[in-house]
Amino acid sequence: MISVERVRGFEIVRKYEEEGLQLPKRATKGSAGYDFAAAKDTMIPSIWKVLSKNAGIQAMQKEEIVEENKDYLKSILVPTGIKAYMPANEYLMLVNRSSNPMKNNLSLPNGVGIIDADYYNNEENEGEIFVQLINYGLEDYVIQKGDRIAQGIFMPYATIDGEPNDLAERIGGFGSSGHN
Repeated sequence: MISVERVRGFEIVRKYEEEGLQLPKRATKGSAGYDFAAAKDTMIPSIWKVLSKNAGIQAMQKEEIVEENKDYLKSILVPTGIKAYMPANEYLMLVNRSSNPMKNNLSLPNGVGIIDADYYNNEENEGEIFVQLINYGLEDYVIQKGDRIAQGIFMPYATIDGEPNDLAERIGGFGSSGHN
């Protein structure tokens, strides 16, 4: 039997193994992206409902209103239950599905998500991929388990000449590659 080395692909995170999740797949032969689905129902609150409830933007200057609604005025991480493995010179770019802004008023606040190769199997969250979304619609939106929410595209990258060999090792999960 010939052994085939794994180069890139997807796996289900252990805590979701019994949840009936599907691995990301391309919709057509010509699709660049692999469709990612939500691992569980997730409510994405409307940022405008919070603002209008509190008498508009001027009211947001009061600290108690901001503190009371801070969870509604930020992006929401939607779990996928999926992790990705790839060569060290690649990353997985997460982009919004083209239908999300028009049909559901959902957007990735930073435009894209970057999943580094060393995010796979990190100690903090096993490398689970989350999709960061905001809802700029007038009503709250509930993403249902299994709804397609993003696309992932494997991309190569290059490094500069003379790159130091003593770069830090990843020590955490989501948002852990920088030191701010």
